[in-house]
Amino acid sequence: MHSPSVAPPSRPEQRAAAGLAGVLATCSVLLLTLVAVRWSPLIGADGDISRTTHRWAVDEPGLTQACRILTDWVWDPWTMRLLCAVVVVWLVVRLAARWTALWLGLAVALGSLVQQGLKAAVDRPRPVWPDPVDTAHYSAFPSGHAMTATVVCGLLLWLLHRHGVGPAVWRTAVAVAVVSVVGVGLTRVWLGVHWPSDVVGGWLLGALVVALAVWVHERRLPRDRADAGAS
Repeated sequence: MHSPSVAPPSRPEQRAAAGLAGVLATCSVLLLTLVAVRWSPLIGADGDISRTTHRWAVDEPGLTQACRILTDWVWDPWTMRLLCAVVVVWLVVRLAARWTALWLGLAVALGSLVQQGLKAAVDRPRPVWPDPVDTAHYSAFPSGHAMTATVVCGLLLWLLHRHGVGPAVWRTAVAVAVVSVVGVGLTRVWLGVHWPSDVVGGWLLGALVVALAVWVHERRLPRDRADAGAS
């Protein structure tokens, strides 16, 4: 006779992820609202920063070309998704972690859907310059490059932490992730294809997707252990 199933106690990681998701959701909604209503102080700050960085980009063609290579090839959303796909295959083939592989793929897909949905809903115009140094398509908010890099790097960092990699590997991974997430956001503003608040929005929303994905994974983990113990 089986005893009635009892919900497992909340894990510290689960509570932390839920709390962080709440904070990030609040910040994301606030910024989204300010962008949607075109709050004057935000629009003014976006314009001032963008005009300054665009002037620098025009005056520094070598650095601008380097930014284009980084943003179009190294930190491009499709490069990030390809990296995620490689990790998904590795999780299935080497670790037989099918649930985690599915979870990772769905979380990245969710991030892309949220990003595209918000772009269509907000429909914010991109900066327009008389002497552009780069071009981009679709609406501006949120930055797809910044959001995708945040989602992919954040999820992969969490997986590395969960699998207990060595200190040297962990420090290297954190450094690469931070440089990638921050760097891709800066290149989008430098190249004049995004307003600064587009990038901040991408970072916030990407971090929110990561926090929600970790919360879902941590909720599933105790259930899997309970099922294994009852079998």
